[in-house]
Amino acid sequence: MNKTISINLGGMFFHIDEDAYQKLSRYFDAVKRSLSMEGREEIMKDIESRIAELFQERIHNDKQVIGLVEIDAVISIMGQPEDYKIDQETEQPIDYSFLSKAKKLYRDKENSIIGGVASGFGHYFTIDPVWIRLLFVIIVVAGFGSPILIYFILMIIIPEAITTSQKLEMKGEPITISNIERKVKEGIDEIADKFGKIDSQKFAENTRQGIHKTSSSLSKLFTTLFHLFTKFIGGVIVLFSSIALIAFCVTSVFMIFSANMPDNYILNHVRTPIGLETPIWIQGVLFLLVFGIPFFFMLLLGLKLLVNHMKSIGAIAKYTLLATWIIAFGIAISLGINEAAQLAFEGKSVQKQDILLNPSDTLLIKFKNNDFYSKNVFHETDFRITQNEKNEEIIYSNDISIEIIETESSIAYLQVEKLAKGKSADDARKRAEKIKYNFKFDGNVLQLDNYLIADVKDQYRGQEIAIYLYLPKGTHFKTDKNFYTYDTSNDDFFNLHYSSSDYIYRVDSEKVKCLNCPISENEHLDVESNEIENDSTATIIYNENGVLVKKKINETIAIEETQKKTDTKSKK
Repeated sequence: MNKTISINLGGMFFHIDEDAYQKLSRYFDAVKRSLSMEGREEIMKDIESRIAELFQERIHNDKQVIGLVEIDAVISIMGQPEDYKIDQETEQPIDYSFLSKAKKLYRDKENSIIGGVASGFGHYFTIDPVWIRLLFVIIVVAGFGSPILIYFILMIIIPEAITTSQKLEMKGEPITISNIERKVKEGIDEIADKFGKIDSQKFAENTRQGIHKTSSSLSKLFTTLFHLFTKFIGGVIVLFSSIALIAFCVTSVFMIFSANMPDNYILNHVRTPIGLETPIWIQGVLFLLVFGIPFFFMLLLGLKLLVNHMKSIGAIAKYTLLATWIIAFGIAISLGINEAAQLAFEGKSVQKQDILLNPSDTLLIKFKNNDFYSKNVFHETDFRITQNEKNEEIIYSNDISIEIIETESSIAYLQVEKLAKGKSADDARKRAEKIKYNFKFDGNVLQLDNYLIADVKDQYRGQEIAIYLYLPKGTHFKTDKNFYTYDTSNDDFFNLHYSSSDYIYRVDSEKVKCLNCPISENEHLDVESNEIENDSTATIIYNENGVLVKKKINETIAIEETQKKTDTKSKK
């Protein structure tokens, strides 16, 4: 049984048995004797490094012991010392091209201008590096992309060819003793030539070293900034996705558990894109899956940017989540399409009534609420489920609108349109006809309900009331204080001054004019101007029905006007 010896070869530790160690030692001694004194130590270091790489390729774990089989295999690759007599020109070296490995991409700093990237690509593709450099220049001049940024990234990720073995790999040459020796001697010859030309190249060399140092510093700076930027982006993604995930989870839990609440509460407080025909707890689960899974993956991405060497959740978990998301998304889309189909058509029921108004009267338009449903008259509720006086569940809504329009008819009239939506035109029309809405005209007062009522079984399908009040030219009217919350009139025709409910309006041919609004509110030039140009202090008085009773001009102004006329006659 042979002893096992631990050795350090080329910076790597190996376990080798005694017989193999002795044979390896004899091999190193023979190689050393075959080499000339010039560059012998550097050549031996490169040979040891290459043999260490070959050993590393042949062992499967750190405890494996190198034996004679591995030694013989390495020697067959590296060659015997007597095979290489490169100092003797008469002998032909053995062709070891069959041992040549595939080229490896390195940076060649010996023939570089900045970082050796172009020279490395030149060796790899067997072309002159000048063409690579020319291509970079053309891209920079043309302004395509960011070639300078790409160059510095390549400087970071492509290793530099430092050892003799790496330089041989860069050119695709077999790493044998003869090639290592030749490469080292070529380097020594280059150094000797440089020493001979040191005076003429001193400035160029200093400049080159300065460029190398600058490029290295920029490379390190860019790497540091890139890492910091990556961490910052990762932190932002983690923060945003975490907040979103928490919000989605809370909302989903609320929707799932709210399924146990009364239907009134759900219909009055919950709005979803796919409606409430689908059970709310199912919608909560779909909401969590459709929105939660993508943001969960975003969270994982942010954590990977923040934490180095973070373990993956595994392919099975990823594909399971992806399949779950696709199924949930498909279900949500189908439910959304079904909900859209329920609102595809709009139906309308129209009711028209003439308003017989005396020419001397001013029409008063008022909105009235039902104290049982609401305590104010303003537009505040689009839809809610409540109970009527008979404790029956109904749909209650303030979705009412009114528009003032001029008519060429001599009689004013009111047109009330009940609107609703449905999955067909007939379904929408029938639902619109079932809407309950009241109004009445008494004397000169038009009283309109500020609400509509519908049956719960009809569900909420966009039920609303659109009121169109057609008034002939010359009609005087006034509105109550809450009219503006329902008014949808064209401002170019009717500019409502809602600062007061005492303003009286008159319908003219092109627009409605306010007869007693202050000048400060005259934004759209719809305030009645006086016949006398200087009559800015005229007094206009209307009775309780809005009829003009008295128009008194300031006496001082009247006297001045009379005096001017008298003076004019005297001059004539």
